[in-house]
Amino acid sequence: MEKKNSETKNRSSFGTQKLDDERRVRVLSPGMLVFKRFMRNKLAITGLIILVVMFAFSFLGGLFSPYNQSQVFKHDEEIMKEYATCMQSTDFRYTIREGAVFPDAARAQAALAISKGQTSFTYDDKTYSLVQEGENVYTFGDALMVANTRSLAGKFSISAVEATGFTVSDEFAAAAQAAVEARASQFEADGTIYTVENGGKSSSIYHVESIALASKSVFDPYEESMEGLTKSFAFRYAVEIARVKGQTTFSLDDKDYVLSGETNELLVSVQENGGTTPVCSVSDILVSPNANDIFLTAEFKAIIRENIRDKQTKFQYTDETGALVDYRIDRVNTTYTVRTLKESRVITMFDFPTAAHLLGTDSNGMDVMTRLMYGGRISLMVGFVVVLLETFIGIVLGGISGYFGGWIDTAIMRFVDLFNCIPFYPIVMIIGTVMDKMEIDPIKRIFILMAVLGLLGWTSIARVVRGQILSLREQDFMVATEATGIRVSRRIFRHLVPNVMPLLIVQATMSLGGIIITEATLSYLGLGVKYPLASWGSIINAATNVHVMTNYWFIWIPAGILIVLTVLGFNFVGDGLRDAFDPKMKR
Repeated sequence: MEKKNSETKNRSSFGTQKLDDERRVRVLSPGMLVFKRFMRNKLAITGLIILVVMFAFSFLGGLFSPYNQSQVFKHDEEIMKEYATCMQSTDFRYTIREGAVFPDAARAQAALAISKGQTSFTYDDKTYSLVQEGENVYTFGDALMVANTRSLAGKFSISAVEATGFTVSDEFAAAAQAAVEARASQFEADGTIYTVENGGKSSSIYHVESIALASKSVFDPYEESMEGLTKSFAFRYAVEIARVKGQTTFSLDDKDYVLSGETNELLVSVQENGGTTPVCSVSDILVSPNANDIFLTAEFKAIIRENIRDKQTKFQYTDETGALVDYRIDRVNTTYTVRTLKESRVITMFDFPTAAHLLGTDSNGMDVMTRLMYGGRISLMVGFVVVLLETFIGIVLGGISGYFGGWIDTAIMRFVDLFNCIPFYPIVMIIGTVMDKMEIDPIKRIFILMAVLGLLGWTSIARVVRGQILSLREQDFMVATEATGIRVSRRIFRHLVPNVMPLLIVQATMSLGGIIITEATLSYLGLGVKYPLASWGSIINAATNVHVMTNYWFIWIPAGILIVLTVLGFNFVGDGLRDAFDPKMKR
C-alpha cells in the first residue's frame, strides 16, 4: 500500500513539474527559436531600441513639430546698411544732344583721340570733330566740309562747297586764311567754330555742330523733378561753358541761371520771383544710392562730399521726417561707402539653441531640429529602398546563376565582374553633374540617387545567393521537387531562395548602415539631396566651412550623432540576427 502511494505521489509530482528554459526551447518552432536567441542578445536589443527611436524621431517627429522643414525664420534688427557709394570722378561722362547719335564705340575712339590731342577722329566712315572747351571739357560734332582753300605762289584762294549751300563771307575768308597760314586746327568766324584739315598747299574747312559733351563733372539735381533739365545737353553745355569762361551767370530758354561756390562744388540756381532756387550741384565726386528706390538730394550729396574732403568718418543729417540720422563713412582705396542704421527684416541665421528652436537655426534661418526630423526620413528611406532594390536584383540574378550553372552561371558572373569594375564615385559625380546641369527637381533627384545606388550595389548579394544555391540545389528536397515536376521558377523562388533568406536578412541589415553613410557622403559632397530638401548628410555639409565647424556645434554635431547611432543600431541588429540564425549558437 505504501509502495503504491509512493508511485502515485511520484507520478503526480512528475505531471506538475515545470520545464526549465532549456527543455522549453527544444519544443519551440525555428522562428521562435531565432527570436529567443535574438532577444537574449543585449547589444541587438540596444540596437533595436536605437532604431525604434530613430524611426519615431524621423517619421513621427515631423508630425508634432510646429515648423516646416523649409520654413525660414526672420526677425527685425537694426543693422548698418550700405546707403550710398562715393568715388572720385576720373572718367569722362558723355551727354548726347537730343536726337543725335553717338555710339559707345565712337566714344571709345573719342577717348583715344583726347589722349592723343587730336582735333578730329573717324568712326564707321564718319568724321567727328573734337574741340577742347576747357580743362577736362570737350565737345564732339559732325564735321561737314563747307570750303576748300588753296595756297599757290603766295596767293590764297578759298571756295565754298556748292552742295552745302555755304556762303564765304569776308570775315570767314580772313579768319580761314589766318588759320591756314598759322597752320591752326580751329578758328572762329561769324560766331561759329570751324576746323581746318591742313594738306599742304590745299586745306579743307569743316563746320562743326556739337552733338556730344564729355566732362568729368557730376550733376546732382536738388529735386527729382529737375532730373530732366540737369540731364539735358543744352543745360550741361551752358553750365560747362560758363564755368570754363569764369562766368557767374548764363541764360537758357529765357531763364537766367547763377553759378556760385567752389570750382569742385558748384551750385547752379535759377533766378525767379525776385530770388534764386537751387537747381543742381556740379562736383568732382560721384555719389550713388545703393538702392533704386532711393533719391539722394543734392544737398545731402554735398554734405557727404564735404565730409569726405574733410576726411570725416561720421556725420549727421536731418531726413525728410525731421529725424536726426547718424551716418558712417568707410573708405576702401578710392571708394567711400556711406552706411546708416536701418531696421530691417533679416534671416535668423546661426541662432543658438533656445526654447523656440531647441537646436537653433542654420545658415538659411531654418529650424535645425525640424530639418533633422525630415532629413532622417530621406536618409532612412534611401537606405531601405536601395537595400530592397539590391536584394531583388541580387536574388533574381544570383538565383538563376546558382541553379542553372554552366554557361548561364559564367555569363552572369562575368556580368557581375563587369559591374564591379565600374568606379563608383566617378560615376556618381558624373551623374550628379548632369543632374545639376539639367536642373533636376530635388524630389526626382532622390529617386534617381536611389536607383543609381541600387544598380551599382547588387553584385555582392548576387554572389552570396549564387553560392548558397549551388550548395542547396543538390540536396534531397530539390531532387524531390524535380521528381514531382515543379516548374523551374517555383523551385528557385519558392524552395531555394527561402532557405537563403536568413542570410540575406542579416546581410541586408548590415548593409543598411553602409548605405546611409554612402548617402550622407554623397550629400556632403553636394552630389545627393539638394536644397530645400534635407538629409543628415546634406545638413553636415555645413561643416565644410571652418568658421561654422568651430563656432556653431549645433549645426553639424547632432546630425553626425544621428548617423552614428543609426549605423550602430543597424550593425547591432545585424550582428544579433547573424548570431540568432547561426545553428551553432548555444540554446
